[in-house]
Amino acid sequence: MATLYLVSTPIGNLGDLSSRAAQVLGSVDRILAEDTRRTRVLTDHVGVGVQLVSLHAHNEAERTARVLEWLDEGENLALVSDAGTPLVSDPGGRLVEAVWERGHSVVPIPGASAVLAALAASGLPAERFTFLGFPERKGKGRVDLLDRVSRSQETVILFESPRRLVPLLGALAEVCGPGRRVAVARELTKIHEEFVRGTLEEVSRYYSEHPARGEVTVVIAPAEADPEDDERRAEGGRALARELLSEGMTPSRVAKEVSRRFGVPRNSAYRIVHQLEDG
Repeated sequence: MATLYLVSTPIGNLGDLSSRAAQVLGSVDRILAEDTRRTRVLTDHVGVGVQLVSLHAHNEAERTARVLEWLDEGENLALVSDAGTPLVSDPGGRLVEAVWERGHSVVPIPGASAVLAALAASGLPAERFTFLGFPERKGKGRVDLLDRVSRSQETVILFESPRRLVPLLGALAEVCGPGRRVAVARELTKIHEEFVRGTLEEVSRYYSEHPARGEVTVVIAPAEADPEDDERRAEGGRALARELLSEGMTPSRVAKEVSRRFGVPRNSAYRIVHQLEDG
């Protein structure tokens, strides 16, 4: 059984490549790269001379068959994207599924992530979040995404190109309200790294006057909680808990189901269950 390593690479600063990642890149038989030219800069930096093979969105389907043959022959391989963690808004999903189905190992090598770096430094709630990648440029998909962001009870993270940043912020201000908090992280880990925080209206105005350049990550605060919605969820949770307890389900499992189905915080779900048991 051979191994496909999913190696996270720096998102800007080459110093962020871990020693483990460098060791794996130097030990495999081939490196599958989204853009071999960009990956060559990284491998040259760490002194790795392993053969690079292109695997990108346009050739993943046909390349997967060849990759499986290499693994069947006992070769260990590494998959990298141009920057960050493979498969996160990058190709590779079809390949990983095929490798699992073939019976080979898939091993992640964690590292830099624009999603987590932007979230951690944004100053916005980080306990629960949703990553939605790049928004569609138009059509129903874009409308649905904007609506989802506007209603989200979790922090939402998006990628966007610098030239489409202002239109995105404007659209978000329309559906979320101009006062929703946002943080835009630009050029993370690079020399010109920048965080701009404020309301959607304020940040949109800033980038209208100071056009963005480079890689952009947008972090949007959750919608303000609606007390009526909270009560409706709690009522639904109580009804479900009552039903599941009557069926003999254990209190801990009932609490987990209430939390999962109604989005009730875990501690609140346990409180609901215990109140029903005591009542």
